[in-house]
Amino acid sequence: QVQLVESGGGLVQAGGSLRLSCAASGSTFSTNFMAWYRQAPGNERELVARISSGGSTKYADSVKGRFTISRDNAKNTVNLQMNSLKPEDTAVYYCHATMVNGIIYWGKGTLVTVSS
Repeated sequence: QVQLVESGGGLVQAGGSLRLSCAASGSTFSTNFMAWYRQAPGNERELVARISSGGSTKYADSVKGRFTISRDNAKNTVNLQMNSLKPEDTAVYYCHATMVNGIIYWGKGTLVTVSS
């Protein structure tokens, strides 16, 4: 079992920055990919950024150049640095983990609101 707890959400003005963090606990030694997803009201949940255990990253086109995902395997954390935020970035952001055996885990989410 793996537990994921997000932190760092909040209200920010357009153009501002926020840093989200996700702390993983439990059987984290077999974590493969870590990712951030988001879901805005009325929209489907979408991948924002993903990072492999080796550090390879993938970003949604809408956040490339503005968001940076990083992970600290020793501390079992994954972070999402979000710069130049836009109102359309407003959503609940979820931490996601994929284990080497394919099992996935979700955090409960943290709300990010970007005002115009």
